[in-house]
Amino acid sequence: MSSVYDFEAESMNGSKKSLADYKGQVLLVVNTASKCGFTPQFEGLENLYKTYKDKGLTILGFPCNQFGKQDPGSNGEIQEFCQLNYGVSFPMHAKIDVNGDDTHPLFQHLKEAAPGIMGSKKIKWNFTKFLIDRDGNVVERFAPATAPEKIEEKIKAML
Repeated sequence: MSSVYDFEAESMNGSKKSLADYKGQVLLVVNTASKCGFTPQFEGLENLYKTYKDKGLTILGFPCNQFGKQDPGSNGEIQEFCQLNYGVSFPMHAKIDVNGDDTHPLFQHLKEAAPGIMGSKKIKWNFTKFLIDRDGNVVERFAPATAPEKIEEKIKAML
């Protein structure tokens, strides 16, 4: 597999979604959590999405409970939390693993394409972000502490 378009993900309602549906868009793929110190980043992500969605940006959220068990709820509870507390309107997907034996294939690809510090293939924590160009190529990986606003100029340059 050579691009993110070769993968599919499960939506919050359980249906399969091909990432090929996002061909031609700039993507920001994020592993999220509802009870994390970085959870307020949902606000910044939503602001980016609202500002640039009509120019070709899509943000894809993937809840993960692997870091401090900070997203223990059901998919429905997670979706409700995101909408009620942060007005999240960008696509959120079913909860996944981003590390270990059950790593979602998309995140396996993202980690291979954009390793972390010192070549690490692991996701360190919630809100690791991957920026993908309009051709489905992983361009850059951002640490959890990188606020969405800090990525805005790179996104604008790709749109």
